[in-house]
Amino acid sequence: MAKLDVLVLAGDGIGPEVTTEALKVLELACKRGSISLELSHDLFGGCSIDAHGEPITQAVLDRSRKADAVLLGACGGPKWDNLATDKRPEKGLLRLREHMEVYANLRPAKLFKALADASPLKAERAAGFDFVVVRELVGGLYFGKPRYVQGEPGKRVGANTMTYTEAEIVRIGRVGFETARRRKKKLCSVDKANVLEVMGLWRDVMVQLGKEYPDVALCHLYVDNAAMQLILRPTDFDVLVMENMFGDILSDLSAAATGSIGLLPSAALGDKLALYEPIHGSAPDIAGQNKANPLAAIMTIAMLLEHTAKRSDLAAAVNAAVEDVLDAGVRTGDIAKRGEPVVGTREMGEAALKAVAKRLG
Repeated sequence: MAKLDVLVLAGDGIGPEVTTEALKVLELACKRGSISLELSHDLFGGCSIDAHGEPITQAVLDRSRKADAVLLGACGGPKWDNLATDKRPEKGLLRLREHMEVYANLRPAKLFKALADASPLKAERAAGFDFVVVRELVGGLYFGKPRYVQGEPGKRVGANTMTYTEAEIVRIGRVGFETARRRKKKLCSVDKANVLEVMGLWRDVMVQLGKEYPDVALCHLYVDNAAMQLILRPTDFDVLVMENMFGDILSDLSAAATGSIGLLPSAALGDKLALYEPIHGSAPDIAGQNKANPLAAIMTIAMLLEHTAKRSDLAAAVNAAVEDVLDAGVRTGDIAKRGEPVVGTREMGEAALKAVAKRLG
């Protein structure tokens, strides 16, 4: 790719801080890789509510479909928690994903050797785990209808619906199989087929699809057992594919196993468009204090370079640079041991930028 057009939605809380550091890395990588980078910025989430009365405007939705990629910082915070559900910042994120038709969310989870002590898991259990959660992103319980709360106070009833078409399962299944094919050729499909009919369909489709990928070993786990096994034997997993809500929960569990949610990037991919965001959220309690860890946002840039720019060389350099920084002992507060020196967001970003520059020569 000779030209890269990125829409930046830094959002709320720590979003602007970590995005600033990530963009420095993107600009350097593009410069060294002879890619012409064009950036545009707009409001999203709570700051969009304050400015426009809604978490995402139609203009931003329209712009998102014209960019090569959208880079998102974070959204939400207690300031907007009391708004009606359909007016909250998170609803803007769901609308953006749906509008862009980015149905496959890739969330890698890796325990860096330098941070083995940061994981809450025992070293002999966690050392060296490196897997990817493939989460279906625009269907399932978060989007199914009917959805409602109705009735008089004291007698109200709430309902949400988990629904999937066979075609939706096939397309996310293919992403899971193709991702596994590029890695260790192991795919675990996570469902709740023993209780939910829709998950019975999910498992049946995955089994049939697996026949097209004889080189990939397919297994199945119920979601509750999957949660347990990710803690008991995380090194056994390579790629896991699952429904929207299951993916939301298990990828956060995976983040905790790495030692910090500030270390997990993500990419939301569709057939044509792509949305990139670190999964750590807006962390309003530390926003504006130069405390946030920007490494997840920086590794998100690596995913953008890999999947949108099609520059695996640049992506590899960014990821290697992050590991270099950690190996050198640079630590933000979330990953530091007691008594270790702690740097801020800007200092960690600068260290990563220097490491990327060295890697790229």
